[in-house]
Amino acid sequence: MKEQKIDRISPLMIVLHMLQGALIGLGAVLPGISGGVLSVVFGIYKPIMELLSNPFRHFKTHVPKLLPYFTGAAIGFLGVANLLAFFLERYPEPSVCLFIGLITGMLPSLWNEAGLQGRTNGSIISMITAMILVFTLLISLNAASVTITPNFIWYLFCGFCLSLSIIAPGMSFSTLLMPLGLYTPFVDGIGHLSPNVLFPSGIGALATIICLSKLINSLFENYYSLAFHAILGVVIAATIMIIPFESFFISINSCLTNIFFLASGIFIALLLDKKTASC
Repeated sequence: MKEQKIDRISPLMIVLHMLQGALIGLGAVLPGISGGVLSVVFGIYKPIMELLSNPFRHFKTHVPKLLPYFTGAAIGFLGVANLLAFFLERYPEPSVCLFIGLITGMLPSLWNEAGLQGRTNGSIISMITAMILVFTLLISLNAASVTITPNFIWYLFCGFCLSLSIIAPGMSFSTLLMPLGLYTPFVDGIGHLSPNVLFPSGIGALATIICLSKLINSLFENYYSLAFHAILGVVIAATIMIIPFESFFISINSCLTNIFFLASGIFIALLLDKKTASC
């Protein structure tokens, strides 16, 4: 019966699902807006994880239903990559402040999402531990003046982060890549369909899905609160580390511009959260 319903899906519903998929694709590439969270909002996170964790078993029943979402997600993801790369190169500080605002505006929603199955002392410890680990890693890299030059290995890592943002709701890959200086070259390479970026990142993304989808699916099913609070800790720590503090003190104009884009990002994120919650 389920397969018959999928076969009879109307063209209007296909268009709607493609539009929702495009929003998921935008959420996957835009800093602070998790594609995984939007897939939860649109009710397709569970079938996506079922398909990824056992593709042979669920191929016939899940692919027809999810194909419009996947198509829309690809369009949304690729369509915005070039635009993001342009603004990050031309206007880095205001762009980063806008992204920080987007992340900040999503935090209340992520906090509520993390506590859907309860919140314990272990959940808070998980969040704080993740924050400390990320702070330690990123501060150590900054202190050692480590400059990361994007190459095949690092683009593999970018693919890993991209897949992680899909299979782990709330995790935006930008929160990991921006502090390392990998976000701009990654989205620029995707926007220009560069084989040097697409090939290794595709391998990393596919390997992550194959190796971790079952594990993360099981982790969220059995330890939802601990896992989600750990992700929240990563998001908070990584966001703090990308704040361009120096640019606020260059001039009054620079400070006001940054504050404007920061506030705009928060407003947009809260508005998007309100709209998606009503869907």
